[in-house]
Amino acid sequence: MNTSGYECESTTDSPAFVGYPTGAADAGDRRSYGWGMIGCMAAMPSRLSVVTIGARDLPTLRSFYRALGWSELSVSDETWSAFLLGGALLALYPLPALAAEAASGVSEPAGGWSGVTLACNVDNREQVDTAFATAVQAGATVVTEPTDRSWGGRSAYIADPEGNRWEIAWARTALFDERGALVSFG
Repeated sequence: MNTSGYECESTTDSPAFVGYPTGAADAGDRRSYGWGMIGCMAAMPSRLSVVTIGARDLPTLRSFYRALGWSELSVSDETWSAFLLGGALLALYPLPALAAEAASGVSEPAGGWSGVTLACNVDNREQVDTAFATAVQAGATVVTEPTDRSWGGRSAYIADPEGNRWEIAWARTALFDERGALVSFG
């Protein structure tokens, strides 16, 4: 059952799907919505629900994210931890257990940067500096001090106690809903 509010249809020249808001009566009405929602798939919705970090030291990471002032979900315990962040869940899960599920037969990653960054976009330029200071006070390692960027925004990078990189950023094009979830970027 499609609960996304979009009707999906395949195109003849592409295996992708194009979605239109439910209730778009005919092709002309559908064209008035522009291209529709490219990538609409009934089996795999276009959303990011959970980001899981494989923790080498779960108690230390839990303490760090709590020290940021983030509320840990009550279902968290000594085996895993979760923080609801504006519509997405940040989960902390022991690295060996995560590797058994997601990378069976692959050696555990070495320390250092994985090539992935997470980002916390803030509402205004000044909040970059405030959030950066809070993260450093909570135990983050400074990667890059807050600076104005060539793309017109401001950002800084920190690493959590296990080296996971976070960008703290402000971009004038980022718009959020009342929960803090990103609803538009550009």
